[in-house]
Amino acid sequence: MSTRPLACGLLGLLALATSAGCGSDGSDVTVGLITKQEENPYWVTMRDVAQTTADRDGVELVTATGTSDVDVDSQVEALEQMTAAGVDGILIAPTDSEAVVPAIEAAREAGVVVIAVDTPTDPTDAVDAVFSTDNVEAGRLVGEFARAGVDELGAEPVVALLDLAPGIASGEERLEGFLAGFGVEQDDPAVVGRVDTEGDEDLARDAMAGLLAEEPGINVVYTVNEPAAAGAVAALEDAGVDLAEVVVVSVDGGCEAVRGLLRSGQVDATAQQYPENMAREGVLALAEAARGGETPTGYLDTGVRLIAGDPVQGVESESIEFGTRNCWG
Repeated sequence: MSTRPLACGLLGLLALATSAGCGSDGSDVTVGLITKQEENPYWVTMRDVAQTTADRDGVELVTATGTSDVDVDSQVEALEQMTAAGVDGILIAPTDSEAVVPAIEAAREAGVVVIAVDTPTDPTDAVDAVFSTDNVEAGRLVGEFARAGVDELGAEPVVALLDLAPGIASGEERLEGFLAGFGVEQDDPAVVGRVDTEGDEDLARDAMAGLLAEEPGINVVYTVNEPAAAGAVAALEDAGVDLAEVVVVSVDGGCEAVRGLLRSGQVDATAQQYPENMAREGVLALAEAARGGETPTGYLDTGVRLIAGDPVQGVESESIEFGTRNCWG
């Protein structure tokens, strides 16, 4: 994967940065990208690959980002600003699958083609198309792995769920998939706690510490993303828990986690997703539509693979070496 940092303008809350002056003067197409925040390298990768793709295809890229995975207001304002500026298309990773819909509808009524990346809207047809990981499948993969892993330990499962936040479809779908893959309902007695973490490492650490204080026997930890996994691992270690007796799973597949948390055995498996595919295919699809081609519609599955340090019987997975070759960030 080839990426380079954005060289013109500053990315930040409600800040718009364009690639004008960076080799795309006179572009006939302008595309917007609205991500969630800049702390998680997942979003940085998405922005960098979108910029690289735009530069190569003669597209002017306008970008905006907020402060967290639940910062809705900045996304709504960015949608309004980009629509008013006359962009041809917008890629958006919604921080709230419902709350952003009115601004998306206004953009589409103004003739802007909108693709949701990473996270679907609710309803899904509020956008022209969705380019994302199959989040239910990602959850199912780590759920199946976690079930097989705790069975190999010969232990009765005691499960903690470190979720994202209400209203974010990607988090809801991952949890749905995990529960199905693990083979439990959310109200099953084996599930001893569920906490929203906003995908934030510090919030996840505090959440995990609180769950351990109530139930020190937790031996399965589902985390919605790898920052949350890092926080959960830190809390487990703070509590003196033997990580060899706990199955920790996550979703993302970033380089920092694969080379660190997975290689060290602190996290047992992750479902690797590919934000570069969302960014590249999204920019190209919007550019094609703006130049008179077909408008993107429907759903594009941008891929997911299970990465595990030590495979478990009956669950297909890829090695850490595969994960390292295909990681991002």
